[in-house]
Amino acid sequence: MASTTLETEVRPSGTPERTFLGHPRGLATLFMTETWERFSFYGMRALLMVYMTAAASEGGLHLPVATAAAIVSVYNAMVYLLAMPGGWIADRLLGARRTVAIGGAIIMAGHFLLAVPAQAAFFAGLMLIAVGSGLLKANISTMVGQLYDGPNDPRRDGGFTIFYMGINLGAFLAPLVIGTVGQKVDWHLGFALAGIGMALGLVQYLLGTRHLSPRSGVVAAPMDAAERRAVLRKVGFWLAAAAVFYAVVVAAGRFTVDWVLWPLSLAGIAVPVLVFARIRRDRDLSGEERSRMGGYVWFFVAAAVFWMIYDQSSSTLSVFAERNTAGSLFGLSFPSSWFQSLNPLYIMALAPVFAWLWNAAARRGRNPSTTAKFAFGLLMIGASFLVMMLAMAAATGGAKVTPLWLAVVYLIQTTGELTLSPVGLSVTTKLAPAKYASQMMGVWFLAVTAGDCVAAVAQLLLGDGVVGSTWYFAVQGLLAIAAGVGLFAARGRIGKLMGDVR
Repeated sequence: MASTTLETEVRPSGTPERTFLGHPRGLATLFMTETWERFSFYGMRALLMVYMTAAASEGGLHLPVATAAAIVSVYNAMVYLLAMPGGWIADRLLGARRTVAIGGAIIMAGHFLLAVPAQAAFFAGLMLIAVGSGLLKANISTMVGQLYDGPNDPRRDGGFTIFYMGINLGAFLAPLVIGTVGQKVDWHLGFALAGIGMALGLVQYLLGTRHLSPRSGVVAAPMDAAERRAVLRKVGFWLAAAAVFYAVVVAAGRFTVDWVLWPLSLAGIAVPVLVFARIRRDRDLSGEERSRMGGYVWFFVAAAVFWMIYDQSSSTLSVFAERNTAGSLFGLSFPSSWFQSLNPLYIMALAPVFAWLWNAAARRGRNPSTTAKFAFGLLMIGASFLVMMLAMAAATGGAKVTPLWLAVVYLIQTTGELTLSPVGLSVTTKLAPAKYASQMMGVWFLAVTAGDCVAAVAQLLLGDGVVGSTWYFAVQGLLAIAAGVGLFAARGRIGKLMGDVR
């Protein structure tokens, strides 16, 4: 039987259904919520690195570049790592609808804490934004799917395309608005604008919840009282242990930000390993499912290498934009945060092109394999850092290079992203064991966590004299290219592990 929405339940019989671009009305609610959430997220991120590395006389935190880059990497990693417990909370405790509302409120509070000119408030704000993003990110896409009558609803793919455009619209506008205010007027006013953006998204969401599917308010697998008490005891124990440990470190006068960065970085690498080990040891998996998971590991590692480089757009590339790139082009002057708008702009322009390209290739029977697409993505991300190597070399001696260097870098990276990221989402659903069908999307996000945490470890170990240098970009670029070549060379072996999945 076809599912209903809240709107259809209360609509008088015979009244025509109101739609949003031919889709369920709830899509407008989720589209605008995600647009404003991404506006706040990417606006803050456009300021994050330049604020942390700016001199104290300029109102910044004056942190070393390597430390600030590691903070950005760990922050990005935690957003994706926390998406897994965020999904669990919705499934077992609150339902997606309430979890998203709570996540939005926590994000808003975090941004407003960043607006407080105190270092403690700044780091507390980052923590809240990561926690809130984990709650929201894991569930808002699920609610988009719940608007439709199952996976075969012909409107479903179009709905997700519209939703995806909302993500990139918010990401495109945010650096232009928040970045400009933060860099040209006041850092903390920029962070406050990010909070206002999330507040607008939250208001939009709360006013429009009546248009969402009733399923979004249902707890899919609620815990009984005994399970809930057991979970609360475990969470309480580990939180108390962490509080005691850090209280001792602070009391001893030994606390630095490294006491947070190192444990989180190592945890972000260890968790994916443990998750894969648990899945591979599961005796409920058939031989075919084990083989497919063996093939999936190749894609996971490749994605981790990709995101390790790609996510430095908001760290090392941000510093290069601020310190080594001219702030004007063709007579137009702009702050360095504007470069963060290039990626979503390129995505909006090129995503339809890539969709057409894959369809055209499929019609001719020449659609590249998943492995080939991943290998191409790695080659592109590697090539982008080799271009960065040349740009850094051109900036030797304090020279300011043309903004076209970064424009080319972001174009190459976006080409790689459109080749790897959507394909990765697709292959994750294809190779997922039946028992882990819902959880595997969270496992895919762990590739971002792992890649960012590897970057953080490298940045902490290498230090200021190396991070952002010519050879820093060169080594990572060559590593990614080598990984791409190796992946392509192993395509036959990977294909055997995948079985009939292509």
